[in-house]
Amino acid sequence: MHVQIVLFDGFDPLDVIAPYEVLYAGGTASAGALTVELVSAEGPREVISGTGGLALRAVGALDLRRADMLLVPGASGRVGENGEVPDEEPGADAAEWKQDEFIPVLLGRTLNTGLPVLLRQAMDDPDITVVTVCGGSLVLAMAGLLEGRHATTHHLGLDLLDATGAHAIRARVVDDGDLITGSSVTSGLDLGLYLLERELGPRVAHAVEELFAHERRGTVWRAQGTVPAAF
Repeated sequence: MHVQIVLFDGFDPLDVIAPYEVLYAGGTASAGALTVELVSAEGPREVISGTGGLALRAVGALDLRRADMLLVPGASGRVGENGEVPDEEPGADAAEWKQDEFIPVLLGRTLNTGLPVLLRQAMDDPDITVVTVCGGSLVLAMAGLLEGRHATTHHLGLDLLDATGAHAIRARVVDDGDLITGSSVTSGLDLGLYLLERELGPRVAHAVEELFAHERRGTVWRAQGTVPAAF
């Protein structure tokens, strides 16, 4: 299984690094049954995160012919009062990236790149699983790709997720078949371990869990089982 983690300008580093390390360790523990790389829609390049100018290098292009799984992170930046985003200054270039930008603005700017078309193709391909961490699900939602799907995101973005037609679930990890979403920034660790269990089995996942000294948090939500009564 080959996993491509997608970088875009303003991405959140922990959304990327946490699942990357977990998945890489899972590949080692499974004798190479899983591989992972950092990519971008534009191809190999240095991609600047939204945290202090930290950059990571995309070593290749997002390639649906090679990927079995795509992972989309959220963005890192400022959050407005009560989660609201002030209007951009008059005359500001909507395509211009700058440090300490508001998170929804950074996520929205991905819509002006080649990423949404590639994500739509991936969502339409039954052989590709699309995974998101934190605000990564909002990238899909704003591109119109989550209508009718169960998903989660950071708690400040749940209303936006609902507004796009998705079924927003307040859970650490949501498994909706070929769409798997994680909630807050640190959920990338739990998400990565769940992916190892789902794809490679519980023994590999447990070995990596012990290596990282991290016990997974929360129940992975699926649209299965008895619907709970109201408390």
